Formats: sequence, C-alpha cells, structure tokens
Amino acid sequence: MARLVVDPAFVVGALDRRLFGSFVEHMGRCVYTGIYQPGHATADPDGFRQDVLELVRELGVTTIRYPGGNFVSNYDWEDGVGPKEQRPRRLDLAWRAIEPNQFGTDEFMAWSHKADVEPIWAVNLGTRGIKEAVELLEYCNLPAGTELPDRRVANGTPEPHDIRVWCLGNEMDGPWQIGHKTAEEYARLAEETANAMRRVDPGLELVACGSSNAGMPTFGEWERVVLERTYDLVDHISLHAYYEPKDGDQASFLAASEEMDRFISSVVATADHVKALKRSDKEMTLSFDEWNVWYQQNFPGELGLDIREVGPLIEDTYTVDDAVVVGSLLITLLRHADRVKIACLAQLVNVIGPIRTEPDGRAWRQTIFHPFALTARYAGPTVLRTAVSGGPDIDTTAFGRIPALWSTATYDESTGDLVIFVVNRSEYDKVDLEVPLAPGYRVIEHLALYDDDRAAANTADDPDRVVPRAVDGTETVDGICTTTLPPASWHLLRLSL
Repeated sequence: MARLVVDPAFVVGALDRRLFGSFVEHMGRCVYTGIYQPGHATADPDGFRQDVLELVRELGVTTIRYPGGNFVSNYDWEDGVGPKEQRPRRLDLAWRAIEPNQFGTDEFMAWSHKADVEPIWAVNLGTRGIKEAVELLEYCNLPAGTELPDRRVANGTPEPHDIRVWCLGNEMDGPWQIGHKTAEEYARLAEETANAMRRVDPGLELVACGSSNAGMPTFGEWERVVLERTYDLVDHISLHAYYEPKDGDQASFLAASEEMDRFISSVVATADHVKALKRSDKEMTLSFDEWNVWYQQNFPGELGLDIREVGPLIEDTYTVDDAVVVGSLLITLLRHADRVKIACLAQLVNVIGPIRTEPDGRAWRQTIFHPFALTARYAGPTVLRTAVSGGPDIDTTAFGRIPALWSTATYDESTGDLVIFVVNRSEYDKVDLEVPLAPGYRVIEHLALYDDDRAAANTADDPDRVVPRAVDGTETVDGICTTTLPPASWHLLRLSL
C-alpha cells in the first residue's frame, strides 16, 4: 500500500496561471483551417472558427505564444498587417510552405480577445534584429501620434494592443533555425534588443532563448553565456522539450516526467550560478514555452518537405499513454511552480495539438486535451509538496529505478479546497493508494484517465472514445481515503471541507 501525504503547510510556491499556456505558429494547419477559416460553417465575420474557439475556452488556456516557433525567424511582420488584398504571398523557409499572410498581428489580437487569452509575442532575431523588433513593439503598444501606431490605427485598431510578454527570438541555438547563432552572438543581440525594447516600454516582460532541448551539445553553457549578458534585462529564460517513445521503450516514455524534472532543475542551477556571479538579488524564472508529446521519428525534417501550399503537418493522433504522459508533465510543471512561471503546450490546434479539425468539417478533443483541461480548471492558487512512501518502484532504461507514483497538489486558502494530481507510471502494475485526510476533509470527486486499450485514441467519428471517468471505488474510512490506481493512469482527487 502506497501512502500519499499532503499538508497545506508544505508550500512549493504560488501558481502563475500562465503555466496553462499554449502556442500558435504559422505551421501546418494550426492557423489556416485551424483557428482561422473564413467560409467555414461556424466562422464568425472575422473568419474565426467558433467550434474551435469553444474548445479553446474549454481547454482553459490562459496565454498563447505567437507567431512562432521556427516560423518567426524568417517572418516579416509587416507582411501580415494592412488590407488583406495587398498582403504578399511569401515562401516560409522554416516549413517550406507558401504563407498567404491573411492572418497576422491584428487578426491574432482580435482572436485572442475572443478566446480570452493573453498574448506572448516572439520577435524575429534570425533574419532581422533590433530595429524590426522595436518597430513591431511600437506598432503594437504605443498610442497614436507617430508613424507606426498611426499605421495600426489606419488598419482598424485605434487602441494599443498592450502586449506585455515578448520572446527575444526562438531556438537560436538550433542549426535548423534560420539565422542560427552562437551563444555569444545571440547573447549580444538579445542584450541590445532587450535594451532597445525597454526604451520603448520599460515595463515589458522579456524571455531570453535558452536551449532548444537538454540534448543540445551547448546545453548549460548556452544558458550561462546568454544570462551573463542579459540577466539584468530579461525576466525569464526559455526551455523547450518534446517527448516520445524511443526504440519501443514505453516504460521510459511513461516516465518522461523524470526527464523534464531534471531539465528544469539544471536550468535553475545554471541561472542561480549566474545570479551568484553577479551578486544579484534578482531571481531568474523560467518560461517552458514549448512542450508536448511529439513523434518526431515520423517527421522527415524541414528539408524533407516539398514547397507547397499550407496543408497538414505533424498532425499526431494521441493515445491514452500520450495523455497520461501529458498529465505527468503538467504535474512536473506544477512541482516547479516556484520557478516556472510560463509554460506553453505546443501547439494548440492540429499541429501536435490537443484540438483537431477537419478543414471544412468537425473539431474534436484529442486524448491529451483532457488532463490539461482538468488541471487548468481545478488547480488552486498554491502548489504543495506531496510525500509518497511505501509505493513500488519501476525500472526504466532511460532513468534507472524510479518511483511508480508521480504527484503534486494544490490548495486554495480561501475555500480550504485541496486537489491532488497523481500518475501511476507503471506499465503493468496497479497501485493501492491511501491518503490520510485532515479533520473535516472528504473526497468530493475522483476523476481518472486510463483504458484497457492504451493505444485507444479519439477521432472525428468517435470523439469521446477516451474521456476521463469518475472512479467509484474511492472510499474514506476513519479519515483515510483509499483507492486503486490502474497501470498507466492519470488521476485527479478533489478534497473539500
């Protein structure tokens, strides 16, 4: 019998709701026939698909990073503003697709208002630089009275967009990135861009590019070099990571939260090293602004793509196991809520997204939609430490011997409500679990996501094949809640007074 103990006195930190962010890039069908499709049966006068907007609201995303991604490093933002009939068609070098530029800055801001999400904007530091970043900021954030804000007004948006969070480029350490740079080159450019942007708007939150993944040969050293130049000018350093089974090793895949946990801890250690070198009182926080399950083994790479019109690209269909992993990654982000303040599930629609659409038809929830939506809905404002004892361990090739259970909890002081999130990462073994409850507490709901067919997925014809289920076997006797966690399963337990 495993035992999970939680107490409101043991606090990780305050939960920043921007942890439940997502990502919209001009890639595949994320924008076109995803969030935007004039002529669709549900499209509003702006061309925004209402069926998708309803699912976005249900998903509970709080912030959206835009417009990329690799796309941004060759993107001229001016192409996406002004009269649509005058906008140029361009070749996007990132994904070798013809970009029609019918959806750009002002359209995204109009969409984000309807979706009730905060924008996070990335600037092009690949083929462009300081001047273009500052001009985009002026266009977006300054009141009328100078040329660029006046252009925004002429384009139909009188009031400033007031975008508060800006990313200084994207994955600049990656040789696949247009305008890829060394750590020293990027650090200098990010420092000067940040300085110039703060001349326009000192109150911005700025995100410096960290490593594209923990496997990069420059990982660690990249963060040190970049932060030594930008520490006093930026607020966050970014992390990106995608997870998939490798060589059929499903046990290690189900334990992918270990990899994310170690990645975060390493970046925190490097940031704190720079803090010490600078004798600074400032604490650098993290923006994990791309994360998800992505079957990259099925992707031919950018040079494997033919130049074409915008169409389907990496539209992975997610299984039960994928949803359990996404749930465990959310738990990991919560466990680091003291330092991770922004996180973006990449991407939102179609492109490895929790939402899928047919170009002229239906929209539906993928399996990974559910743990995200429920975590965003029920997570309270304070993240708590949990302690698990007596539980089984599992053997993994990638991480060695690790606990089967992975958990966190949140607390709402105003109501006393506690929410426990826990995953059984074992492939084959169930785990009997007991949770001692403080006096007066009771379990009001236990939801779980699992299935005897772990390869089951949702489709347009069967959109509810995999959904969370209420667990009937959870009991409370003498102040102790007991339940059984099936193998490869994600759980949410709501406790209330």
